[in-house]
Amino acid sequence: MQEAPRQGRFRDRADAGRLLAERLSHYAGRDDVLVLGLPRGGVPVAAEVARALGAPLDVFLVRKLGLPGQEELAMGAIASGGARVLNEELVETLAIPEALIDAVAAREEEELRRRERLYRGERTPPEVEGKTVILVDDGLATGSSMRAAVAALRRRRPARIVVAVPTAPVSTCEELRPEVDELVCARTPQPFYAVGIWYENFNQTTDEEVRRLLAEATAGEASS
Repeated sequence: MQEAPRQGRFRDRADAGRLLAERLSHYAGRDDVLVLGLPRGGVPVAAEVARALGAPLDVFLVRKLGLPGQEELAMGAIASGGARVLNEELVETLAIPEALIDAVAAREEEELRRRERLYRGERTPPEVEGKTVILVDDGLATGSSMRAAVAALRRRRPARIVVAVPTAPVSTCEELRPEVDELVCARTPQPFYAVGIWYENFNQTTDEEVRRLLAEATAGEASS
């Protein structure tokens, strides 16, 4: 795998978030806008977007359904609210039994609930009905996690769903665009390779960092 050209890379997730916020400036100052980051890596990006737009920040959880033994191979994903999106082509090609998918989904559902409690504590999930919701991640590869998030969010009847990411392959953007009201991707490099190579610093985001960013955003809303 080649290294990405330095001039095409983000310094870190905060840098990517600030650039992405510039592309979303038409949503600044509106009281109907909510920014939701996909933990963990999407939250530092979303925090910068929310700060720039003057919008509330929260999380929307998605868990990949990895094939046992080849966990990086996504059979699909689940999201907050119970939505499940499957990679139908992969499931059919590998003849993956439904019972196996259910078992993996049950395990990931347990982890999803754990993280909901960890990140949000006693706070209730944000009300999204009738709002413009901006879903943010640090990048897209196949887009399966984001599609699960979009499917789950649709059930809660927002007025508008905007997916915003710093980087993604052109093909993934083209597949996802019809499923949302607006898709904003700051950069679509070709060839793409992987999300991480487009960052100089792509260290793993920790649970503690997610909690800190959410606490700071909540404190900022309370003082404004």
